[in-house]
Amino acid sequence: MSSLVLQVAQATGADSGPVSLPAWLLIALPLAGAVLLLLGGRATDSFGPGLATGLSWASFGLGFAALLQTMGADPEGRSTHQVLYSWIPAGSFQLSAGLLVDPLSISFVLLITFVGSLIHVYSLGYMSHDPDKRRFFAYLNLFIAAMLTLVLADSYVLLFVGWEGVGLASYLLIGFWNQRPEYATAANKAFVVNRVGDMGLSLAIALMFATFHAVDFATVDAGAGKASTGVLTAIGLLLLIGACGKSAQFPLQSWLGDAMAGPTPVSALIHAATMVTAGVYLVVRSHAIFDAAPNARLAVTIVGAITLLYGAVVGCAKDDIKKALAASTMSQIGYMMLAAGLGPVGYAFAIMHLLTHGFFKAGMFLGAGSVMHGMSDQVDMRRFGGLGPFMKITWITFGLGWLAILGVPPFSGFWSKDMIIEAAFVGEGWRPWVFGLAALIGAGITAFYMSRLFFMTFQGDKRWTDHQHPHESPLTMTIPMMVLAVGSAALGFILGPTGMFTTWLEPIVGGGHEGEPVVNKWVLMGLTLALVLGGVALAWMRYGAADVPIVAPDGNALTRAARNDLYQDVINRNVFELPGRELTDAVEWSDRHGVDAGFMGLAHLTRGASDRLRRLQNGYARSYALTMLAGVVAVFGALWVIN
Repeated sequence: MSSLVLQVAQATGADSGPVSLPAWLLIALPLAGAVLLLLGGRATDSFGPGLATGLSWASFGLGFAALLQTMGADPEGRSTHQVLYSWIPAGSFQLSAGLLVDPLSISFVLLITFVGSLIHVYSLGYMSHDPDKRRFFAYLNLFIAAMLTLVLADSYVLLFVGWEGVGLASYLLIGFWNQRPEYATAANKAFVVNRVGDMGLSLAIALMFATFHAVDFATVDAGAGKASTGVLTAIGLLLLIGACGKSAQFPLQSWLGDAMAGPTPVSALIHAATMVTAGVYLVVRSHAIFDAAPNARLAVTIVGAITLLYGAVVGCAKDDIKKALAASTMSQIGYMMLAAGLGPVGYAFAIMHLLTHGFFKAGMFLGAGSVMHGMSDQVDMRRFGGLGPFMKITWITFGLGWLAILGVPPFSGFWSKDMIIEAAFVGEGWRPWVFGLAALIGAGITAFYMSRLFFMTFQGDKRWTDHQHPHESPLTMTIPMMVLAVGSAALGFILGPTGMFTTWLEPIVGGGHEGEPVVNKWVLMGLTLALVLGGVALAWMRYGAADVPIVAPDGNALTRAARNDLYQDVINRNVFELPGRELTDAVEWSDRHGVDAGFMGLAHLTRGASDRLRRLQNGYARSYALTMLAGVVAVFGALWVIN
């Protein structure tokens, strides 16, 4: 069997390396499921969802096998480049379609396929009564295949193919119930905002081609140290724009909350484990460019710091359970971007927090779906309360995710987020104080709004109506939640204190602290835990022990602003949309009254002149004779004047 696998790998053009498994199968399996279910139509209704789930698990199995083979190799030889075929032969420019299997890509492959497969299983119960569930599972498979293409690509162009595939699949999934206008609108908004970011990525690729005459990772990384700082800064900023769109970072974050219109498994898949992490992957994969362009890397850190606070503030005022989790996702991705902007000191911590976040946030999104399942699709937390005893599995699993995101030791968020906070305080001048304090304050606000969500949903007095009968979800939904809860509790403890994960990624992104934090790390840990406990206590006093009004009070100006996403949509409308419309109207007016009027005026002039000349050709001999006489008189008159 092993010889057969090796022959297949050699047939695809695999370079020497630790992984002999054909990496293209990781993508081909879920892609085949999507194609079969979409083309097979209603004939696949009976077995399609199960097939899609099985293919996703098969892809995870291959990814796990690749992990074992890679771990068996020496640290410096854990990258395998598998060339599939010659893709773009254009004169001196030759680009092959190839896959890069290394510690960074394998980390993402395992997260995508494992959490994605659990979401497939959850969807078997959640979507069981939907008549179009076969199409839903086809889109899930398509999403998995596109995301795997993105993280396994060996070049920016192939990464862009996966990048756009993820955008298409997210559009289809968010707008799955597009018979409802608000769902279709949310899908369109996500699609348009992401296209803005995609323009930045496409321009970055074009500038890479102009600078390095190549777009594959190996050549670009090798040439980054020789290119001018200005060009690298431009490339880095354009890559950051792409990352902001896909990862919902400031100022391209406005689509994320609206995207909650899609089915809950979509929220878990897109907003916890896969799509929103793509921007973090892009920045870390492009570390050679950002390391050589410190200003671009600083911009990444600034964007991360702004977004982690922005999302935290917005999360404090959301009453929709899914939108509160979406704001939390935005904030946590901000932590990852901040860490990635710190450079070698933060790259590994960014990815580690990404992995732990994928578990506890996916678990909480699925928990939110379980609550909706038991509460007749209600999403307003002000109409929950006291659900814990009625939904014990959901309560416990969600609670483990809550403790993990708070950073309570020894849960996973403690080991990943606290490392980011510590790394943010490393440096000189103003930076460690600004970025470190932003990360520290964000931890306290996170504890408040996530405790608010937990207490409003599961604790306190019940606030639902007599017509609602909360109940636990079926095993197809609760088992994935239990598995993710175990990861929320244990994954960080496995990866963090052992130093295993930083060592695993070090050959790819470098590592090691660039000095000590400006505040003692034990003091930082104590401050962080104090802020967390303070946030939990404040949330308990306001939403656990006290009565929660069913109708939200108006609140102060900041509360109203947070409920409206700090008026980001208003800003976008007035700064971009309305001026864009005015510009479009002006161009259309000038085109109609300028260009078109000029051409039409010339046409009318030609037509009028033709009409008048045509009258001279009337067919009457006397008219022609008179014309000849006039001509003779004119000639003789001219001769007389000349002489």
